[in-house]
Amino acid sequence: MFETVLVANRGEIAVRVIRTLRSMGVRSVAVYSDADAGARHVREADTAVRIGPAPAAESYLSVERLLDAAARTGAQAVHPGYGFLAENAGFAAACARAGLVFIGPPADAISLMGDKIRAKETVQAAGVPVVPGSSGSGLTDGQLAEAARGIGMPVLLKPSAGGGGKGMRLVRDASTLADEIAAARREARASFGDDTLLVERWIDRPRHIEIQVLADGHGTVVHLGERECSLQRRHQKIIEEAPSVLLDEATRAAMGEAAVQAARSCGYRGAGTVEFIVPGEDPSAYCFMEMNTRLQVEHPVTELITGLDLVEWQLRVAAGEPLPFAQQDITLTGHAVEARVCAETVSVKEGARGFFPSGGTVLRLREPQGDGVRTDSGLSEGSEVGSLYDPMLSKVIAYGPDRATALRRLRAALAETVTLGVQTNAGFLRRLLAHPAVVAGELDTGLVEREVDGLVADEVPAEAYAAAALLRQARLAPAGGAAGWADPFAAADGWRMGGERAWTAHHLRVPGHDPVTVRVRSTPDGGTELLLPGADTPVRGSGGVPPRPGGEHRFTFLLDGVAHAFAALPDGTWLGRDGDAWHVRDHDPVAASLTRAGQAGADSLTAPMPGTVTVVKVAVGDEVSAGQSLLVVEAMKMEHVISAPHAGTVTELDVAPGTTVAMDQVLAVIAAVEEETR
Repeated sequence: MFETVLVANRGEIAVRVIRTLRSMGVRSVAVYSDADAGARHVREADTAVRIGPAPAAESYLSVERLLDAAARTGAQAVHPGYGFLAENAGFAAACARAGLVFIGPPADAISLMGDKIRAKETVQAAGVPVVPGSSGSGLTDGQLAEAARGIGMPVLLKPSAGGGGKGMRLVRDASTLADEIAAARREARASFGDDTLLVERWIDRPRHIEIQVLADGHGTVVHLGERECSLQRRHQKIIEEAPSVLLDEATRAAMGEAAVQAARSCGYRGAGTVEFIVPGEDPSAYCFMEMNTRLQVEHPVTELITGLDLVEWQLRVAAGEPLPFAQQDITLTGHAVEARVCAETVSVKEGARGFFPSGGTVLRLREPQGDGVRTDSGLSEGSEVGSLYDPMLSKVIAYGPDRATALRRLRAALAETVTLGVQTNAGFLRRLLAHPAVVAGELDTGLVEREVDGLVADEVPAEAYAAAALLRQARLAPAGGAAGWADPFAAADGWRMGGERAWTAHHLRVPGHDPVTVRVRSTPDGGTELLLPGADTPVRGSGGVPPRPGGEHRFTFLLDGVAHAFAALPDGTWLGRDGDAWHVRDHDPVAASLTRAGQAGADSLTAPMPGTVTVVKVAVGDEVSAGQSLLVVEAMKMEHVISAPHAGTVTELDVAPGTTVAMDQVLAVIAAVEEETR
């Protein structure tokens, strides 16, 4: 076994690998960019090496710097994690040339299966059924469009070199093929450095089921059952479970054998995943989609039902050990479900709905653990979450003797998850897991997109506004002097001589929502009343005592007969509600944000999230139509199209390709067409 292993990744991935290295007595080496100098994976490793500035291309994607870090720390092997260089054949080959063991498959297998076109041809020759699609590599835009029309709409455009949903485009209308092909190429080039595309037939309401395989260097290849990954958004998995409720034993065995044959066809070694598209109405008609030549994000659900540590077996296989078990020795016990917690917020601004990356500093962190619950995370209090890397923060996994128990435990665990300072999708995931179709196991890859309106909380909860107003009122209370005396005339409690106490108005804004006003006043008995937006009757609260300097204070209020408690933090207040967290800061940047929004106006296009402008399709003076695509903003490897709100003329354009923008920054102004000229 190796003495020292370098982990060529970051965040929860690196923390997960380091955990197994520690349990095996292997010294771990972490690498970090300037943005991650204080990250959890850096602190938990035995040794950590700086490898460059924040941009991934100059740090985590630099083969030269990673190999130098391995040489400086005496590592014998490199674990690539998943993402970054995990499926980079050049990196695997470079490790071998440097005398390092790459803890993954051979470079030739990565190269073969990383090219989706060659991979399909290879597994098809081995007798594995594949999805109908284009043939040949290096197809031009015109050839791709021709192939798509020949297959028949709808079709799926896919990067040949990548995975994880990056660059994938579902096209239902042939007239949009040119734009969609161009966008898919941009995303593929940005994510993988290769814009080669293929096109495949789209199967409506398919299920996405993958098989975990494990192969040693002595000829043994086994599968560890399947994972259901059908709950996706933008082709990105968000919930995974094992086993799938769709498969019976015969189909499971057949798909498992097909996955084993796919692994054998490329000379695979280590842990890998063979992915299949499965028609829900006929599971026996499964088709090979692709092979991921690395450990998968969702591997914990397989670990929980098999009792195997996949990272440990990656290391043992890489060290030359044979697998001590055969296929008949693998048993699947119980059920496990995983949810991916990502840094993202939901905007419902002006009726538009969308998921956008979020960021910030983790002020308070509570991650569930315990009976049947596991959290894989790279977070700690004080962690900075930005837009440079993938938005996934952690994974919450629940296990039970049956599916119903696992789902119930996961919903409860998500409700207990608190990531204060960074908005996450935890509440959305919890609502998704309670959806009747999910509970019944009636899944498909389009379910989330169809049901998103019912899964997104349109309104900010009344208790979030009440909590923010109470905190602001408390901050306005005068601090006591050394003798405990406070100037009563400095208190903003609404007191007035000879009359009813006045309301103090607090103007609050949550990103993506219109500003609201909450009115607060003290009562003669020392309590607090709050008049919430649209309410005629005040609610009762308490919290007139300001937080202790540098500490926190508990506030409570009564709303609809239910008492709510929350903690006031030094720079704002947070309230957890079924996995949702709200943070309203009580200093000037809130007002400044309101001012910016007011100045923007209806004719302005603003950035929906912090990111980088990658495409500008118009110039000042251009005439545009309502809904026309004008700009593209990229954040956390996802593209967001900015469209014209109405027909008109571009009168201002404040950005160019490569411009870094902040949330709500004005990008362009479209002067509306006058009514008489329409």
